[in-house]
Amino acid sequence: MGRLFGTDGARGVANTELTCELAMEIGRAAAMVLTEVTHRRARIVIGKDTRISSDMLESALIAGICSVGADALTLGVIPTPAVAYLVKKYGADAGVMISASHNPVEYNGIKIFNGEGYKLSDALEDSIESIVIDKKEKPPIRKGTEIGRIMRQKDAVGDYIAHLVSCVGGKLGDGLHIAVDCANGSASATAPYLFANIGAECEIINACPDGTNINAGCGSTHIEALSAFVRENCCDVGVAFDGDADRCLAVDENGELIDGDRIIAIFAKSLSERGSLPHNTAVVTMYTNIGFFKFAKEHGINVSTTSTGDRNVLENMLANGYVLGGEQSGHIILLDHATTGDGELTAVTLLKILRDSGLKASELAGVMRSYPQVMVNVTVGPEGKSRLPHDSDVSSAIKAVEEKLGGEGRVIVRASGTEPLIRVMLEGNDRSEIEGFANGLAEIIKTRLA
Repeated sequence: MGRLFGTDGARGVANTELTCELAMEIGRAAAMVLTEVTHRRARIVIGKDTRISSDMLESALIAGICSVGADALTLGVIPTPAVAYLVKKYGADAGVMISASHNPVEYNGIKIFNGEGYKLSDALEDSIESIVIDKKEKPPIRKGTEIGRIMRQKDAVGDYIAHLVSCVGGKLGDGLHIAVDCANGSASATAPYLFANIGAECEIINACPDGTNINAGCGSTHIEALSAFVRENCCDVGVAFDGDADRCLAVDENGELIDGDRIIAIFAKSLSERGSLPHNTAVVTMYTNIGFFKFAKEHGINVSTTSTGDRNVLENMLANGYVLGGEQSGHIILLDHATTGDGELTAVTLLKILRDSGLKASELAGVMRSYPQVMVNVTVGPEGKSRLPHDSDVSSAIKAVEEKLGGEGRVIVRASGTEPLIRVMLEGNDRSEIEGFANGLAEIIKTRLA
């Protein structure tokens, strides 16, 4: 993980951790590195979410880009996956998204994509970090006609929506009553037009961003708002996005959650039945519910498991020729149509499968049983984390719990890669039982390693 960009871009509290000065420096360094790679005036597309700090950081970032002689093409408020798609469509050298995704309004972030719509390579990120952090090189300051230009791409939303509609073959037709929660974020600029274009009866909620209400009690991080709306308005299904719309969760007609694991199961079954799932394999993470693995075994679908994080999922997919992967959080990658997780693409794909199946959403989601899942974090220093794999008492305790769970549960104990924590995750049939096991293991870890 990089010193500046981390696993998912540069993130922090806007104006204190992620400052205007830092945004400008990132813009200057990125423009310099890209110009050196392309050997010409670089062009960078820029999108943003609705949080109050995004305009401020966008201005600083653009100032940095133009000062080095690169051009900035602004897309306005738009989802993160739209930037990843449009950077290639518009022939730009890179794309930047200003967003902190599902995080609260005080945070913001800067994520950079390459010209193909994939996250910037580690080598290029390292080069940018060495300029910003180590001051290894000083970006040039252009003058006169060498200063970069700022342009506004007015068709960005329309171009992105046309792409999504094409992915599901056009209009889905009448017959579905859908609720859509935009989280007062980026989807507010696209979802109303997208769902109008696919022809479904749709009710849009939380699509009135004011700069301060992104993710606030709404969207995929607060699914209860959508659940209540679906029940009260007798909808067939509901979908919810996070602040930058790269995630999607759903609820059935009863307001019950259809999480990312269930959505991947629905997609995997559909693709497999149509012979469109390469190697008959889906990619998931170690924290994917055990119910998914049981579903896959029952339906003859192979599973490739990675470490947590969508970046790891994507790397696995690209390396092995897979087209479906994702996480329980609703960050789902459909590589035939997108280079990153796309919440709105996930939503329209789910709706197409639902319509074609003729089933209720609850029946479609019944393809997989979700087991109760419990996570307990134990605060442990670096030394304790390093001793985790070698502590016989901890290992014995884990083995004893696994034996009690038998084949109807799972234990994962691992050190966090970014925080001073050891995470204890259990799954099983009985929530109260696995909560007891998890807390018991946590106490042993605290005693032995903290």
